[in-house]
Amino acid sequence: MAFDEKLMAELELLVKFPRSSLHQGIKIHKNADQDILSAAERLYAKGVIDQPDGGYLTDLGHDLLVHIDQVHSALK
Repeated sequence: MAFDEKLMAELELLVKFPRSSLHQGIKIHKNADQDILSAAERLYAKGVIDQPDGGYLTDLGHDLLVHIDQVHSALK
């Protein structure tokens, strides 16, 4: 299993979502870096976020964020 640039961009964007509340999301502006915009569109297509420009995490997105935090904590 390889972690290519696209996957890394998606993971980096995912960890930017707030953890303190399910009612907080992020907005990615149209003038953001193209890699970030593309990562958001891919996460939206995968059902991880509810808008192609950020929005809120879906249930799947929340689950993934928990797992990412666990992996990060174990490896640091």
